[in-house]
Amino acid sequence: MKLFEPIQIGSMELKNRIVMPAMHLGYADQGYVTQRIIDFYAERAKNEVGLILVGGCWTELLGKGMDTMLRIDSDEAIPGLSKLAKAIHEGGAKCGAQLYHSGRYAFSMIIGQTPVSASAVQSKFTGETPRAMTKEEIIQTEKNYGEAALRAKKAGFDAVELIASAGYLIPQFLSPLTNKRDDEYGGDLKARTRFGVECIQAIKDRVGDDYPLIMRISGDDMMPGGNTYKEVRVYAPIFAEAGVDMFNVTGGWHESTVPQITMNVPRGTYVWLAENVKEVVDVPVMACNRITDPLLAEQILLDNKADLVGIGRALICDPEWARKAKEGRFKEIRQCLGCNQGCFDHVFLLKPVECLANAAASREAEYQIKPAAKRKKVLIIGGGPAGMEAARVAKLRGHEVTLYEKTNSLGGQLNLAAAPQDRREFKNLVDYLSYQMSLLGINVVLGKEVTPEVVKKLKPDVIIVATGGRPLIPNIPGVDGPNVVKSWDVLAGKVAVGKKAVVVGGGGVGCETALYLTDRGSITPEQMIFLVNFGVLDLQTAYDMVRKTRDVTIVEMMDKMGADIGRTCRWTILKTLSMRGVKMLTNSKVAKIDDRGVILENGDVLEADTVVLAVGTVPNSELIDQLEGLAPEVYAIGDCVQPRKAFEAVHEAAEIARKI
Repeated sequence: MKLFEPIQIGSMELKNRIVMPAMHLGYADQGYVTQRIIDFYAERAKNEVGLILVGGCWTELLGKGMDTMLRIDSDEAIPGLSKLAKAIHEGGAKCGAQLYHSGRYAFSMIIGQTPVSASAVQSKFTGETPRAMTKEEIIQTEKNYGEAALRAKKAGFDAVELIASAGYLIPQFLSPLTNKRDDEYGGDLKARTRFGVECIQAIKDRVGDDYPLIMRISGDDMMPGGNTYKEVRVYAPIFAEAGVDMFNVTGGWHESTVPQITMNVPRGTYVWLAENVKEVVDVPVMACNRITDPLLAEQILLDNKADLVGIGRALICDPEWARKAKEGRFKEIRQCLGCNQGCFDHVFLLKPVECLANAAASREAEYQIKPAAKRKKVLIIGGGPAGMEAARVAKLRGHEVTLYEKTNSLGGQLNLAAAPQDRREFKNLVDYLSYQMSLLGINVVLGKEVTPEVVKKLKPDVIIVATGGRPLIPNIPGVDGPNVVKSWDVLAGKVAVGKKAVVVGGGGVGCETALYLTDRGSITPEQMIFLVNFGVLDLQTAYDMVRKTRDVTIVEMMDKMGADIGRTCRWTILKTLSMRGVKMLTNSKVAKIDDRGVILENGDVLEADTVVLAVGTVPNSELIDQLEGLAPEVYAIGDCVQPRKAFEAVHEAAEIARKI
């Protein structure tokens, strides 16, 4: 595979073209390296990753993100960074430090003063207005970049990466939206590159021309009035001429309203941004964002759209991603879902980054799967994500495992979550865990419900109940009417829904049900392209036909739609629903349902052919008490304890299976 061919980045040779980009993990302590960080990166380094970029590492107080980010503003940081670089090298990977300055994205409460930027333009990300940097401050910041690069070199890093993407300080100078200066650092595009060029020169002056310098840039800021893919074709060659040895191309700013990394972004959507840069520079270019499959990564390289691929959250999800790809074990890869539940959502909650699908992420040393002291007979009841993860871990520890699932398929509620096209990546975890059942030789019994009598015959040493939940049926007059269906049945494709539907309940399930109901228009996108290419339809008419779906209204009694959806995905779902014409009513309580549709407490009538109930979940907990005393150890995990998200289900399963 070309993915595993070596490549030269300046004076640095990489053994392959797989790069783990810098990501905020939240593992640092007051900016210093911790054992948690070392364990995390060492696990990826030993599994065939070519280059690991760590950071962002803030270069001065004014550019500080938060205390859980790495610092490189002082020589005091060098010993810890040296330990980290050493651990990565021992695993067989090269490493680089990302030099970070947040500019107007800094919070005054964290840095203790007003943030700085090219100009005093308010940040929608923080809500604060920075002050414009003086020329003296600009020169000092440039020097600080150089000193930070020298510290990285002293610590043993093979390269540094200058972040000029996502709306941080260098892009703030590049963009006409945030650079209103009338001195030599403002004006036309070439003048606005001056700060970036001088940062590059300051770095090269301190570490030498032969020390590799990578630059992470936005291939398109996706900010109305900002730099686009056209402007990047102008400034990328300027930065290359100044000394950049490789470009890492991503897209968007943090303020952009275009989704970048959530699961509704089709895989490889932003590869064209890297291809666009590659056409105008003579140094290697890396493609990023939503590249989760090694076969997709390989095709990107074969098509010469990029020279390297950035594999970020996919390596959080499966540290062995590269090794499994190299060995052709594609079905064994635990693919990233793009759900953001443990990673990006945690960043905004100021929590350490974890992973829904990989409970060991951030706990690499603690969560090593070790052989059990005593082999036990383990019965797992329920084949959803909790049950399958418990079965997988228990089997790897050497236990004899049998899993019962009362339906004829594995996956549980994940199958429902994956029903909308925008949420189909949830199926990745179902496929991975189902394959693990087969690969590990776990005895799976489908289509049979477990009763106390069944358990008595099996005589297990351990019982793990993972029976999940069931839909809550609200106490609303008319709820049992012929035009009323449950959201779970809709998502499972068990019931028909009319052209006009009202979804009662605007939580995650209600919103996902509305997505599902509006997935299919009069024609599919593929049919649209065909009909437009052959001149049957004009582009606008065809596009309107793709969007012509059911008339759907969501009714939510609370004041917030999708309140239980993670912050970094919620806005993308609500925006998609709005784009599809879904009407969303908050602070609206249903009084009754009749053959007209839904009648609200205020008397309004929402006409509907079909009313879909999506008001919540209750635990399937009845079996738990019945099994008490039928085995020395009885545990309950997942929604049968308390309805929550798949994140909690998988993590609880892994925790229990490591203890038995």
